[in-house]
Amino acid sequence: MINILVTGSKGQVGSELQALESHYNYNFFFTDRESLNITDSNALEQFINNNSITHIINSAAYTAVDKAEEEIVNADKVNHLAVKELAKIAKKRTIQLIHISTDYVFDGKNHKPYNETDATHPNGIYGKTKLDGENAILNLNPKNSVIIRTSWVYSSFGANFVKTMLRLGKERDTLGVIFDQIGTPTYARDLAKTILDIIPNLKNNEVQIYNYSNEGVLSWYDFAKEIMRMAKIECQINPIETIEYPTPAQRPHFSLLNKSKIKKDFNITIPFWKDSLDNCLKIMKERK
Repeated sequence: MINILVTGSKGQVGSELQALESHYNYNFFFTDRESLNITDSNALEQFINNNSITHIINSAAYTAVDKAEEEIVNADKVNHLAVKELAKIAKKRTIQLIHISTDYVFDGKNHKPYNETDATHPNGIYGKTKLDGENAILNLNPKNSVIIRTSWVYSSFGANFVKTMLRLGKERDTLGVIFDQIGTPTYARDLAKTILDIIPNLKNNEVQIYNYSNEGVLSWYDFAKEIMRMAKIECQINPIETIEYPTPAQRPHFSLLNKSKIKKDFNITIPFWKDSLDNCLKIMKERK
């Protein structure tokens, strides 16, 4: 039996994994920071022992990008040290670890989509701690394990750009949205489904890194425009430069991810970003 420990189950990817639970013949153990402290190696090992865990999907993360610039210790504890503990136990018990990482490990200065082998150079603490977590896994090298880097994640669950735009679009007549940051959104449900689909096919002696986002190329401005159009919200979206919207942490200006490797290795098709956005908005509407 495949027994999967899911950390960060209240986050966007974790919530989507729960929504997909009934579609898979896996036994899930959904945990959050209250039910399982992944920074406590003893508690972690005991939980894994007691529940005969065979796979770990680590969707837990410190994702407050700007706050991380001040809360360095907390960000490092979750994004790096806890990941190291998960990798240690995965290696010791031959457990398959699927770890979710981020485009923020890159500095965003590329002019073509990032490959998994491109040089990393994070701009801020969030990206640095996520990269440290990646390196901890690579150094320990638990068998049949993967790191999946993703970007611009949104979902019908949790707080995200799509929900913010829907709320602000109803409150205001006009909105300024950044047009000089380029990437691709990732619908968390698509990512969650891909993770669950590839689990039976994880057969690698060395830890592999994969990129995953939806297909397409756009700016945050383009994304906001399409959200308003699909949701039929009358709100004027105006393009602004990053310099007009200063934040404590620097964002990558270019974070397109090349997904050729994951598509080839697992023979998967990745949905176009507009189709996924449409699916997400329909689910949100149905819930209301």
